[in-house]
Amino acid sequence: MTRTITPRPRTLVLLLLAALGALLAGAAPASAHAALTGSDPAQGVVVQQPPARVSLTFSEKVAMNGDSLRVLDPKGKPVQTGAPDNVRGTTYAVRLKGGLGKGTYTVTYEVVSADSHPVAGAYTFSIGAPSRTVVSGSGPTVGGGVVGGLYQVGRYVSYGGYIVLVGGAAFVLLCWRRGAGVRALQRLVVGGWLALTAATLWLLLLRGSYTTTGKVSDVFDLGLLGQVLETKSGAALVSRLLLLAAAALFIAVLFGTYQRREEGAEKRDLTFGLGIGGLVVAAGLATSWAMSEHASVGLQPGIAMPVDVVHLLAVAAWLGGLTALLVALYRAPAGTPVEAAAVRRFSRLAFGSVVALVATGIYQSWRQLGSWSAFTDTRYGQLLLAKIALVAVMVGLASVSRRWTGRLADQGAEGEQAVAEAGTEKESVTAAKPTAGQDTTARGTGTADTAGQERAGASEPGPAAKDSGDSRRAAQLARQRAAVDAARRKRLRDGDAGRFGLRRSVLAEAAVAVVLLAVTTALTQTEPGRTEQEAKAATGAVTAPRNGSLSLSLPFDTGGADGKGVVALDIDPAHAGANSLHLFVRKPGGQLFDVPEVKIALTLEAKKIGPLSVAPEHITTGHWSADGVQIPMAGDWKVEVTVRTSDIDEVTVSKNAQIG
Repeated sequence: MTRTITPRPRTLVLLLLAALGALLAGAAPASAHAALTGSDPAQGVVVQQPPARVSLTFSEKVAMNGDSLRVLDPKGKPVQTGAPDNVRGTTYAVRLKGGLGKGTYTVTYEVVSADSHPVAGAYTFSIGAPSRTVVSGSGPTVGGGVVGGLYQVGRYVSYGGYIVLVGGAAFVLLCWRRGAGVRALQRLVVGGWLALTAATLWLLLLRGSYTTTGKVSDVFDLGLLGQVLETKSGAALVSRLLLLAAAALFIAVLFGTYQRREEGAEKRDLTFGLGIGGLVVAAGLATSWAMSEHASVGLQPGIAMPVDVVHLLAVAAWLGGLTALLVALYRAPAGTPVEAAAVRRFSRLAFGSVVALVATGIYQSWRQLGSWSAFTDTRYGQLLLAKIALVAVMVGLASVSRRWTGRLADQGAEGEQAVAEAGTEKESVTAAKPTAGQDTTARGTGTADTAGQERAGASEPGPAAKDSGDSRRAAQLARQRAAVDAARRKRLRDGDAGRFGLRRSVLAEAAVAVVLLAVTTALTQTEPGRTEQEAKAATGAVTAPRNGSLSLSLPFDTGGADGKGVVALDIDPAHAGANSLHLFVRKPGGQLFDVPEVKIALTLEAKKIGPLSVAPEHITTGHWSADGVQIPMAGDWKVEVTVRTSDIDEVTVSKNAQIG
């Protein structure tokens, strides 16, 4: 027989570590899930009078503490007074000291978004005139550093533990009941439970430092831990721990009472009970993610959270069941190989999981992206494309596994018969072979044997010692025979071409699944494409480049077809006198496009000047311009842009800008 060398299980461990390393190496320090969509004073603006307060507007509600919003003068000293207040909706403000001098001020913020992720950033504005500042413009890096990296590891391990725990148990209950007695599968499911429990405790400890200081020394700060327990994320982690206690009871019954029961009505009833209880626990664990992640905020959270639970259950049933199948193919005892019928049952389970993944994934993609352009223009969309590609590869490999399963079914009876014949042959040979004692007495004949026995008589041990030695020798021979028999069965099993091919294709699926899990974990840490595009459209409301020109970004929505977009207006040199205006109309994804009409109006309300109407000339696709536009004096001008996208769909958007 040709000897085949099969991959070893530690190959999976190496693949897991490699994928984890790639994930951590490419992870960003922090991902903003609540994007800054507005500020007052705006970024880069120069105001003539010191403002009484600074306000920030986010895309969703955020959690703040006393130091979450700070304003620093050009020398880096804080000038805010009191704690930030939620003035309205998603707008938060902090009051400033009186008598602020001229120069450039830095606004920094560190908040926690409604979907539990830390958000940090900084921007500048000036009073009177820009100046040098000792404050770094990069802003804080909450959620990054060593603590951020450790937190990402904990998230990856928690997802992996959940998938192995739920998928492994589902494989045993739904596909291969005999697997409840296989030690390797028991270790797999228990290992998933231990990994998820340890990772949950790990995340609970790291959470306080991760969302505030980012210091390793604060990981065991009981004060921070108490604050975490009062948040939505802390409640989700504690709920997960309580559900894991119920999961421990489920595992004890599955691998204890259940695997000892004989097949029959009683075991079928126990299977049904374990299935219902396991589904409740698995759905509860999935809900602990849904209630504190992307699904809990944004559009349609009442629909998104149940969809997210179904998505996680489908992932666990497919990827976790695949892991259990791989363990069964490699590590199941030679006497109890996984049957072709069990593989076929898992194939049907995996197909149903893929259908659920596609249905829920389409909804999640629409909800998180909002436009086709977000697939390529945002990091979330790019990661989602990578995930879709990996799922397609896994489906292709699964079709190969289905073909090997068919061959396994055809060859299964022959393989089992060969194993049985080998065992029968071994037993007959063993029965015919004389024992060690018989072999000794059979040597020689007549007086030679008698004389030899008489000579040995003086040195022979007593009956009790002889019986003890014979029993030890018999036990040793029995162990040797069992080892030889197991090796022969394993060679026959591994020599099955169908089984060997199935093992290779399932191993390839598992390798892709490890990378898929890494991409999925990265997705949960990435700002949704819809939010990122909205933030790009709304931020940068006013900027003041060094050449003195001024740029405005005004999102619009007329409500009609192609009614959403952003107007970018450049005013150069943004001083009293003649100015050039350039206007660009872009879709949410950034592509330039034409609309039937745009109009501009300038008003200086403080001096009751205006509105000064400007009719720009169309230059090319999405670009209009006007030269020699006279702005009579410096001041805080209101700039209004009217956009008409059809005969009846029209909207006017406005922003204030400092001219002069």
